[in-house]
Amino acid sequence: MTVKNPSSTALMAAAARAAHLVVDRPPLIFSDTLAEALLGDQAEELLGYHRAYGDQLVLAAARAQAVCRSRCTEERVGRAVRSGVRQYVILGAGLDTFAHRSELAGRVRVFEVDHRATQEDKKDRLAAAGIPVPGNVAYVPLDFEREDLTSSLCAHGFDPGRPSVVAWLGTSMYLTAEAVAGTLDALGAFAPGTQLVMDYLLPEGLRDATARQYVDAVASFATERGEPWRTFLTPDDLDARLTACGFETVAHIRQHEMVDAALWDRQDALVPLDLSRIAHARIRS
Repeated sequence: MTVKNPSSTALMAAAARAAHLVVDRPPLIFSDTLAEALLGDQAEELLGYHRAYGDQLVLAAARAQAVCRSRCTEERVGRAVRSGVRQYVILGAGLDTFAHRSELAGRVRVFEVDHRATQEDKKDRLAAAGIPVPGNVAYVPLDFEREDLTSSLCAHGFDPGRPSVVAWLGTSMYLTAEAVAGTLDALGAFAPGTQLVMDYLLPEGLRDATARQYVDAVASFATERGEPWRTFLTPDDLDARLTACGFETVAHIRQHEMVDAALWDRQDALVPLDLSRIAHARIRS
């Protein structure tokens, strides 16, 4: 991804969520009913890969990762919204569809933060699919490496004095360690009670065998398409950083723990792997 070009990772993640509904067998882990529409003219090609090769590790793992982290995150976002939180910040929003499909979307102000090119691409895809943008959605263009998160959010109506819930998926691993630290510093200054749900890539020594096979297959491809993995974190490293920023860690969640155990009793190619984890944290009161 560059400032001028939208993220290919956002497109691949949307394709994985869409493919889950047409390739994998019940029980479904997560239903993104709008993801296929956002693929537009590329839907047939991208879903065709999953139909033809969906049992192979790379595509099956991509689907598992996309749907598990989405379900795990939106369950926690839902609890926050039902408890009264009225600001939802999506960092690295990509082609996220929460604001357009969730029954809770109308109860919260949604701030989608991403590179301007990725946001413009999403707007074009929404328009082409005939999906309106709700009035409670604010698009906040941001270069995580160079621009200030808080001032950018506030310029679009965000109130840092009110508790928020923040989702940060599929992004931290593509940023430098400095940008990750800077973003966490900014989030740590938000109102007490603010919650963060973020995923992060594990270093090699903490990955299981399946995850190592996946990395061997896709890491070079990620670099070639201009979105290399840059930052890997251990749970202890992230805990230390979160604590320094004023957070208390609620949990580090492995992929097999992101959904109910019964959902892993499957007749398809989806299996959990230890490649990444989700951290759930809260700013101390």
